[in-house]
Amino acid sequence: MNYSTLKKTVALSFASLMVVGIVNAQTDSTKTATATTTSSETTTPKVFGGLGQYKKFSIGVNVGATAPSVATGGSNDFTHNKVQLGYGLSFREQLAHSFGLQLDFHGGKVEGDNSKAPGQGGGYTAQSFQTKFWSGTLSGVVNVATIDFLRRKNSVNFFVTAGGGLAMYAPKVTYKNGTVVDWEGHSGNSDGSGTSKYVKELIIPVGAGVKFRLSDVVALNLGYTETFTDGDNFDGVKRAYLHKDKYSYGYAGLEFTLGSKSKPSLEWVNPVALMYDELYDAALRQEVEALKGRVTNVENAVNDLKKDSDGDGVADQFDKCPGTAAGSVVDGSGCVIVFPKADTVAATTSATAYSNIQFEFDSSVLRTSSYPVLDATSADLRSSGKSVEVDGYASSEGTAAHNLALSKDRANSVKTYLVNSGVDAKKVKVKGYGETNPIADNSTEEGRVLNRRVQFKRK
Repeated sequence: MNYSTLKKTVALSFASLMVVGIVNAQTDSTKTATATTTSSETTTPKVFGGLGQYKKFSIGVNVGATAPSVATGGSNDFTHNKVQLGYGLSFREQLAHSFGLQLDFHGGKVEGDNSKAPGQGGGYTAQSFQTKFWSGTLSGVVNVATIDFLRRKNSVNFFVTAGGGLAMYAPKVTYKNGTVVDWEGHSGNSDGSGTSKYVKELIIPVGAGVKFRLSDVVALNLGYTETFTDGDNFDGVKRAYLHKDKYSYGYAGLEFTLGSKSKPSLEWVNPVALMYDELYDAALRQEVEALKGRVTNVENAVNDLKKDSDGDGVADQFDKCPGTAAGSVVDGSGCVIVFPKADTVAATTSATAYSNIQFEFDSSVLRTSSYPVLDATSADLRSSGKSVEVDGYASSEGTAAHNLALSKDRANSVKTYLVNSGVDAKKVKVKGYGETNPIADNSTEEGRVLNRRVQFKRK
């Protein structure tokens, strides 16, 4: 197949693909319109749900025109561009809404001449050149803008690309004296001498373009790429001054997104629409309402725990005596504490004051049952101003030294209670007698219980 036939074949194939893409787009638009009349469009992916929610891979074909100069300017060995055919194949993985990696393979011809060179001289010894090339590059593709964020799906994306790769090419140069130098099969050195079929050079492609979504599967690309080579032999001519050759490629192409029909394409998803859908998702709103209900229940429970209807400082849930009068002094269960009055104490003093105080085995801790006797004794001492001797005793278990110390501790416990209730400490003296002076038989438990005591001696 010669090059002219190849050009026609590629052009025909590209036209066929364009027709298929437009038909698919019309079919998809019809389906979308029908669906819109029956139900509102919904988006199932979540903004932070991961790449697995989307279709990420695509394959594209393109065809266009090449030139030995670039739009950004710079010097060239040939003053006139002759448009030639270029074509390419791309594979892309979209890594985010606005960024992807793309592998490109390009081929074609680049041609120029010096038919319009000033003065037909000035160092322009070459009449024309034609270079066949093949290249493979890896580039980053950044979607920098969209004009369709007001729609639920983006329809137009503007993008820029940049990357690096390798080009293989073979220039053919015709000089003004009629000499023709064909590098194909003689490459390898900078002057075209060698045995390699093609020159191999590193290249840096930089481009920009716009992409139109024709359907959920097909997109139309219009783009322009400037390719800078790491050599001065792409056009077969190495001038006296040092510079690197470059060429450009303007193209149109179709891109086909691969993957499950149930997933949207990551590139065309509008993240603003996704955020809106998540915010107004029915299940999410139900979950938020349920959470509000749980918070309300907790708040009500806390308020119930804090509720104190009678204002006595004890919550209703723990108040065993609700409805106490304001200003009442209550205990931990909310019941009023009744303090004995002085005349009441005086009336009961003769019955309870100065009775023996009993203790548990090997203990000097006062029993609660002893409090009435101690309160009555305290009231009498405070009202009469009398002094008292507090004598501690113990049963016969244990050593005599231990029992002596225990008896003193018991006497001191009684004194501490009396002093804390208002009795002058100077009016209370303590003595410990250990296991001496028992009032009952220490050989029986009943007797030992009576001997674990404190006695009062009034003065």
